[in-house]
Amino acid sequence: MNKIKKYWYRHFLEYAGVTLGTFIMAIAINIFLEPNTIAPGGVTGLGIVIQKLTNGFITVWATNLIVNIPLFIAGVIILGKSFGAKTLFGTFILSFFIMIVPDIGATQDLLLSSVFGGVIMGIGLGIVFKSGGTTGGTDLAGAILNRLFPSLSTATHMMIIDLIVVSSSSILNKRIDTALYSVIALYILVRVTDILLDGIGYEKAFFIISNEPEKIGKTILEELDRGVTILKGKGFYSGLDKDVLLCVVNRAQMIKVKEIISSIDKRAFIMITDMHEVLGEGFKEIEKE
Repeated sequence: MNKIKKYWYRHFLEYAGVTLGTFIMAIAINIFLEPNTIAPGGVTGLGIVIQKLTNGFITVWATNLIVNIPLFIAGVIILGKSFGAKTLFGTFILSFFIMIVPDIGATQDLLLSSVFGGVIMGIGLGIVFKSGGTTGGTDLAGAILNRLFPSLSTATHMMIIDLIVVSSSSILNKRIDTALYSVIALYILVRVTDILLDGIGYEKAFFIISNEPEKIGKTILEELDRGVTILKGKGFYSGLDKDVLLCVVNRAQMIKVKEIISSIDKRAFIMITDMHEVLGEGFKEIEKE
């Protein structure tokens, strides 16, 4: 019984998240982007262009439905039933919110509109993705085109579609700066969405090759209370077996790790890379179903 309750509770939260995210997206579209003909790619961006082109006869929400429903059907036929009900729900609820949110411009400043529109749109889209949903659009179109034309990746197809939408906004307004501000909004949108999905607390992973692996590992463990894993490696030129230390720390501890390594072995070979998400002891807990 508890499993059934958890199942429905989890799905309720997911649909609530999609609803909240699409509402935030509608605010960004109707208050910042559409009034200034800023089209940051995607089906909603296309809708902004078409609404302007038809003098409001074909609205953004109508374009969202007209384009996304056939895309969804094509996706099911070509890609299989992998998109689920939340994609269809996200498409309809986004169109609904775009229809009911007042279509007013908060500012006529194109830079402010592109920045705030991109940020708010990215927050909404990030919440939708976090909730396991999508709103269809270019990600679905890109996947379909990739299946039909596999020589280009899904991301490349998405980029081509977004560039066409962005370019059309400048042609429509006969102003190149409209397209440039649309690119700014698109970039901010993508970055904010990534931050919401990956988090802003980037951890750092150290790969350390040294002649003093045990001493370095023990010092990191004692002074920073961070686990260290020994990976087995082999030098290609020398043919000698080498212990490679792997250690993940937060950004605040990065300098201290460098100091520890330098104090023990100044000739150590170090590779440092960003870790967008780390789950487990000492970091974020693994979410339970």
